[in-house]
Order: sequence, then C-alpha cells, then structure tokens
Amino acid sequence: MAVFDTPEEAFGVLRPVCVQLTKTQTVENVEHLQTRLQAVSDSALQELQQYILFPLRFTLKTPGPKRERLIQSVVECLTFVLSSTCVKEQELLQELFSELSACLYSPSSQKPAAVSEELKLAVIQGLSTLMHSAYGDIILTFYEPSILPRLGFAISLLLGLAEQEKSKQIKIAALKCLQVLLLQCDCQDHPRSLDELEQKQLGDLFASFLPGISTALTRVITGDFKQGHSIVVSSLKIFYKTVSFIMADEQLKRISKVHAKPAVEHRVAELMVHREADWVKNTGDKLTILIKKIIECVSVHPHWKVRLELVELVEDLLLKCSQSLVECAGPLLKALVGLVNDESSEVQAQCNKVLRHFADQRVVVGSKALADILSESLHSLATSLPRLMNSQDDQGKFSTLSLLLGYLKLLGPKINFVLNSLAHLQRLSKALIQVLELDVANIKIVEERRWNSDDLNASPKTSATQPWNHIQRRYFHFFTDERIFMLLRQVCQLLGYYGNLYLLVDHFMELYRQSVVYRKQAAMILNELVTGAAGLEVENLHEKHIKTNPEELREIVTSILEEYTSQENWYLVTYLETEEMGEELMMEHPGLQAITSGEHTCQVTSFLAFSKPSPTICSMNSNIWQICIQLEGIGQFAYALGKDFCLLLMSVLYPVMEKAGDQTLLISQVATSTMMNICHACGYNSLQHLINQNSDYLVNGISLNLRHLSLHPHTPKVLEVMLRNSDANLLPLVADVVQDVLATLDQFYDKRAASFVSVLHALMAALAQWFPDTGNLGHLQEQSLGEEGSHLNQRPATLEKSTTTAEDIEQFLLNYLKEKDVADGNVSDFDNEEEEQSVSPKVDENDTHPDVEPPLPLHIQIAMDVMERCIHLLSDKNLQIRLKVLRTLGSKCGDFLRSRFCKDVLPKLAGSLVTQAPISARAGPVYSHTLAFKLQLAVLQGLGPLCERLDLGEGDLNKVADACLIYLSAKQPVKLQEAARSVFLHLMKVDPDSTWFLLNELYCPMQFTPPHPSLHPVQLRGASGQQNLYTASVLHLLTELQ
Repeated sequence: MAVFDTPEEAFGVLRPVCVQLTKTQTVENVEHLQTRLQAVSDSALQELQQYILFPLRFTLKTPGPKRERLIQSVVECLTFVLSSTCVKEQELLQELFSELSACLYSPSSQKPAAVSEELKLAVIQGLSTLMHSAYGDIILTFYEPSILPRLGFAISLLLGLAEQEKSKQIKIAALKCLQVLLLQCDCQDHPRSLDELEQKQLGDLFASFLPGISTALTRVITGDFKQGHSIVVSSLKIFYKTVSFIMADEQLKRISKVHAKPAVEHRVAELMVHREADWVKNTGDKLTILIKKIIECVSVHPHWKVRLELVELVEDLLLKCSQSLVECAGPLLKALVGLVNDESSEVQAQCNKVLRHFADQRVVVGSKALADILSESLHSLATSLPRLMNSQDDQGKFSTLSLLLGYLKLLGPKINFVLNSLAHLQRLSKALIQVLELDVANIKIVEERRWNSDDLNASPKTSATQPWNHIQRRYFHFFTDERIFMLLRQVCQLLGYYGNLYLLVDHFMELYRQSVVYRKQAAMILNELVTGAAGLEVENLHEKHIKTNPEELREIVTSILEEYTSQENWYLVTYLETEEMGEELMMEHPGLQAITSGEHTCQVTSFLAFSKPSPTICSMNSNIWQICIQLEGIGQFAYALGKDFCLLLMSVLYPVMEKAGDQTLLISQVATSTMMNICHACGYNSLQHLINQNSDYLVNGISLNLRHLSLHPHTPKVLEVMLRNSDANLLPLVADVVQDVLATLDQFYDKRAASFVSVLHALMAALAQWFPDTGNLGHLQEQSLGEEGSHLNQRPATLEKSTTTAEDIEQFLLNYLKEKDVADGNVSDFDNEEEEQSVSPKVDENDTHPDVEPPLPLHIQIAMDVMERCIHLLSDKNLQIRLKVLRTLGSKCGDFLRSRFCKDVLPKLAGSLVTQAPISARAGPVYSHTLAFKLQLAVLQGLGPLCERLDLGEGDLNKVADACLIYLSAKQPVKLQEAARSVFLHLMKVDPDSTWFLLNELYCPMQFTPPHPSLHPVQLRGASGQQNLYTASVLHLLTELQ
C-alpha cells in the first residue's frame, strides 16, 4: 500500500472517509478510517490531526445511546492517532481527557458505567497515550486548579477499576495509567525534572487526592494474596511515591502560613488544599495508620518482589518525609530491620544497602537522630523479649529475632547504650537463655556408645570455607525451626562484634556459674560472642568500627577455657560405671536378668534397675551436651584466634584428646571435630601432624597422670587417641609410657581393666599397621581361600556339563581320599621326610655370633608384653573385657590363644546365646533397649571375626554355627538376624563347604541332579520345598556364597 507523506495527498485520501463517518457513525466507517490512517505518514497526520479527530470526537459527543463496539472502535482509532502525533494545545488536551473519561461514566446512575472489559481497557490505554502525547511543557499547563474536578474524576475511575475489577490485565493497566496521571511514569516521554515552584504547585494540586488515593491503594495492597504480586508492587510504588511527593519535607518547609486563594470559581477553590502545619499533622496521623496496616501485611507477603518494594517504600519515606511522618519512623524502621534476614537474597542485599545508606547519612527523624529511635526501639524490644519468646510460635520468634538482629546491625557500636543498662542487659540475656534451652530427653544420646575405637582415626567432614561453623544438630525445647537457631547465633555474634566484650563475657560467665540450668545456654552464647568479636562471618555496616584487639581477645578466651576445662565442668557423669559395682550390685538386686553359663555370670541390667534416682538419663544427656558445647567452643576459639591459639594449645590439647577417646559417641565425634578445627587454625596438616608435633608434651602428661590414676582416670584415653592417629615415629616416644600403662594395669586390673584393654587394643592395632607382617603365611592363606572360592565358583559350571567321564569321577574321589588322609593325620614317614628335605633352613652368612640370640625389635617386645598381660584377663568376670581381650589378641597369637578360646570362652559364649535365644524370640520391640539384647548383639558381632582370625577347626566352627543358627529365624529381632548372618559370612571364608551344607539342611532352594547316572540323587533335609522361618536368611546367605 502506498504511503502518503504530504498533507495534501493524505487529505485527499482521508477527506471522503471522514465525511462519511461524520454522516454515519458505524463501526465499519471507523475501521475504514483507521485502515486509511495506517497508510499516512506521522508528519502528515500531525498536520491533519484536528481534522481527523473531529469525526471521532463528534461520534463520542453525539447524544443518545451508542453501541459499546462503536465506542471501543472510536477510542482505539483515536488512540492510534494520538500515538502518532503530539497534542500541542492545552484546551485540546483537556477536552480529549474529559471525553475519554466520560466513556466509562454513566450519567443516569452517577457511577462508573457497566461496560465490557474490552472497552475499559481501550479507554485506559487511550488516557495513557493522551498524556504521553502532550508536547513539551504543555503537560504542566494541564495541571492547573481548574482541572481538579476532571482529574479527580479520572483518578476515582482508575482507583475503582484497580480495586474492584476481576481482570488482572485491567487492574495493571489502571495502575499504570494512574502513575502517568500522577507524573510517576519513568518513561522518556515524561517532562524534565521539576523545579521547586513546579513541585509546590503539583504538590498542592495532588494533595486534594491524597486521602482517596492512599485509602484505596491500601485496600488493594492489603487485599488477597491471590490477586498477584505485580498488582501489589504497582500499588505500593504509587502509594509511596505519591505520599513522599506530597508530604516531602523540602516542599512543606516552603509552604507559607497564609493561604493565597487561587483565581478559580468557588466550587473549585473549595477542593484546593493548603498544606499548613495542622493539615500536615492530621494527614500524617492518618497516613501512619495506613502505613502500619501496609507494613503488617506486606512484610509477610509470600512473593519476594513485594517485600523488596516494601524496602523501597521505607527508604523513600524515611529520606523524604522524616519530619512530616515522624510517627511512622518506628514502624518503618521495624519493617526494614525485620527484612534483614529475609529468605530472599535480593531483599537481604537491598536491606543491607539501605541500612548502610542510613548509617552514612545520619538520618534525623523529627528532632531525634535515627540512632536514638533505634535505641528506644531496642530498649522496648529487649523489655518484651522474654515474654515474646515464651508466647510466640516459631514464625513469631523468627520475626522477632529478625527484628532484633536488624536493630543490632543498624545501631552497630551504639548498642552499648542499651547494654550498659543492667535492667535491659538482664532482660536480653534472660530471653536468650530461655529460648536456647535444649531438649535433653532423648535416650539415644546416652545410648549411642563408641564400642569400637577404630573410628577414632577418622577425620570428620568439615566445610573448607568455615569448618568452625560445623556444629552438631541439636533440639530445643521452645522451637523446632532451624532458622531460629541460626538467627540466635547471628544475634550473639553481632553482640560480640559491636558490644563491650568484657561486659558481655563477665555477665554470661556469671550465668554460667550461677546454675546448671543456664550453663549450656550460656556456653553457646559465649562461643558465639567470641566468634563475633573476631569478625568471622559478621557483616559490618559501620566502617569506622574497630574490632577487638587480638591480645585482649586471647585473654578473654583464656579465662573462658579455664572455666570450661575445670574439674567440675569438664569431667561430668555421662554414663553409669557398672563395671565398678561388681558383685555388690547382684547382692542388692538378685532379680536382675543374667546371661549365665557355668560358674561365670554376665550381669544384664537396665537403667530402671538402679535404686538411686541420680544420675538420670536427662542429667546425663545434659552433661553430654554441656561437654559437646564446650568442645565446639574450643574449636570456635581456635578459629577466632588463628595462629595465636598456638599459645593456648598446651592447655587444651590434652583435655580435648581425653574427650576424643570418650565412650559416648557424640562426645567423641565432637572432640575429633574440634581437633580438626585446631589443626586448621594452627596450621597443622592433619591430626597425625598435630599429635606428632606435640607428642613430648602429651607423653609427659600421660606419664605424670598415670602415677595418680585415681585423680586422672581418663588418662588411658589420651594414649589411645594418640596411637590411633599417629605413625611409627611415635613408638620410641611412647615406649616408656606403654611400660607405665602395663605396670598400672597390674596394679588396677580389678578396677580399670576396661579402659586399659581399649588402650592395648589400640596399641596392637597400631603396631599391626605400622609394622605389617612381611612373611608369606597370610598370603598363602589368602591364596588357599581364593582357590577354594574358585572351586566353589566352578562347581555350578561343572554341574551344567552334559556328560562326565568315569575318569573324572575317579580322579575326584582319589583327590578327596588324599585330602581326607592329610586332614586325619594319616601321612607316611616318607612323605614327611620329603617335605623336610624340600625346606632346608637358610644360614645367615653375616651372622658373626650364631649362638647369641639377637635382641627383639622394640615393637615385637612391646607386643609380647601386651600379650602376657592380656592372657590373664581372659578369665575376667566382665564379658565385655573378655571380648576386647580376644579381639586384641586375635590377630597376633597362635595355637595357644585358639586353644584357650575354644576351651574356656567359646562354650560360655555359645551357651549364653542358646539360653537367651528363646527370650529374644518372644520379646517385643522394647527388648532392643535392654542390656541383654545389646550383649547378644555384641557376642554375635564379635564371633565371626574371631572365628576367622583364629582359624578355628571344624568341630569348633560347628559349635559356633549351632549356637547362631536359631538367630537366623524370622522370630528374632531384625538386628540379631543381621548379626547372625554376619557370623555365617565369616564362616564361609573359613569353611565354605560345611557352611553351604549346613544352610541347605535348613532350607534348600533347588534340587541337585547327579553329574553321572551311576550316582544316587542327593536328598537334603531342607529340600522339602516348603518355606520356613529360616528361608529369608538362608536365601540371602546362599546368594552371598555364590
């Protein structure tokens, strides 16, 4: 289609169409005109603007009812013309504004017309396009007092559409058009920046609409969340931009006290507002109510963009209206600081940016500095904090603590004005102590023991960026949300960073000493105070603030460590010392359950069996957590001080290593993690490096404490941890200490045998690791086992062969008979002589003194000394000690230990298993918490490795298998079934054929076909085809065997 660039050409084309539309107002004629307009250039349209608009405006002003479709077509065509041209006359701009606004008004009902959504959207877009088409400063001449009625009418229409319409598209369009009318549109078509006089004139004009705009937008903002976040965001933006423009301090201070009457008719003059002091105060009070309502709703809005816009609202109003909206300062600041820990990173970042800006600008609200208002708010919050922490739910606690954290961030060093008030410090500390109360009722904390010390050398997994921040998960009495604990840690860290550290540490140390009820919470707070004082992970909004001096921080840490590691706070009761009660307990409680076999009795007691009410499970749990929190604190102190912690290492390393060897699993894990933290902070590569570099100090401490074992009963644990985490270089240093340990064991074998056996086990394990066996005996055993396994693997393939020759069967039988003779000892002298000749002894040519035995290596001599002591403990009355001794010697001793085990220990273990099996089969789920169950489990878990290491014979293996078979039953507890299966897995490695046969006797899942017709079919007792109680376990084991 040709484009008409000149007005003459365009006029010739458009004149007939405009005339026709003027004569006959139809939708077709309007669409015909719009089609022709698309072929005319913008410059030609600008010249013919009024001529083209005439038929369109004539159609709108024609009296009488008109179809909505016609009005919509006219408005759309008019919008097209305005989008391509500029309105250069004030009168035309005002008339078009009135004509478009009237399209949505019903004169008969004096209410917005009930028209279609399409027409409403077309009129809204037309008004927006009209205001954007105003040329240059013509837009400012539009906003004169005479326009007040028409402008107010349009604003009311748009607010009604934004509030009441169901269409989201119309709501958003109405709000955008409202922004344009209020000169808040940020597009490039809007005029230049306004000067002071223009701002005052517009402010006076818009002040007339402030009540209606603010109340209507408040209803939209606080409406249903389902209306969509974009509507709320747009409404918030219009609200705070309108309020901050009309109530701006810069404008209001230039308002004269005398009201100059404008030269307009009386009706319009009554609509004008004079923004004098009384009006500002009254309007500010009403706006405060609306702003509080908005904050209450928007601060918990689920969409982050809405909360982000709330941050913009706070910044705009506080910076521009700090004097006119002085009553809003508190709620606005509260809203801002409450969003400091928002779940959205964008909201957090903007909050911190605004807070930093406020800190730099030193904002004054009313006659008070911003810091004074924050201090008052913090005073008020500190006063009510204990009540809030006691009454609120998790979400309420989170909001309150977020608010507290924001106040601390914003106040910075000025929080000391609050902390220096003893009353407020006590209220704040009371709230923190109260909310941090731990739930210590969980029995599993006491129940989980470190029966096996092999895991002591496992380094815990810690974060590479902040390993000190890795703490044990804990459960609290007053909340379950993990975010609350993280907030509490941040609050304490900020207090330590900005507050008077000496004051805070003294206060919470006093609470630590005051009562055992406060001790755990006070320790947690002290740990975070020191972490914060070091500036770790603390965001500093006050650049001029100076951190605590490193030397002062080290002095404070030293005083806390002395309190933590003192006798009364470090060596707390965490388990019941049952091994020291001996026979006296059985005399007092003859009804206790027992696993009895022969003349030895293994006591099985429960916590309920003790007559003394203390220590209770809760008190032991509390002590465990107390120790763990103090251990975590040592790790945090190490990171707070960095290399300076090396100066304190001598005072804490020994106590921490004591706890690393503790029987309670949680304490042992936390202590090991603390040692890793010390390694990171002090520059050690690993636990081995840490121990080796400080071994002289540790060995000296062990040696001294062994002389006073009654005062230092945990000394053996330190040596155990050292052995688990070091190398062969440590052996010459600890050789003398090992002799001291053996000598002390000789002295206290009847009281402290269990702790010493653990050390000896660690020592033997370390020797085996540091000095591996260079002989080929183990290799030959592994090779023979591998060959047996290969024969087993080949068996199914052999059975699958279609034909087997007579020679194959003959050779198989000959080999079997030969192996049977060897097993029975029926070997001729000729064969023995051949064997002796084949292995001739080698003579060392360099040996100058063949008759003198060379001294044994140090590690072998130590191993022999250990074995001599442990042999005497095999007859100890405590089952756990006997098992530990067997496990210690199992990998080192030969026929002697095997014979002693088979003669003295195995019958009792097997007998106890058989005796307890019917009891555990009938027991309910509570049985798993009894000591009888744990002893059964310990025996089953230890028998398998012992059988394998001692290489028991066929008869003894049968005893073990017979005792454990009943535990494969489905009636037994699941853990006992699993432990019994582990026994048979070890038996498979020792004697796979017998184990396979025994299992198939219980349940045989398949029929076996003879490899040759001359052989009879094999019938096993378990081949009945019917499933039984052992089916599941047998199938599992047979699968492993194949």
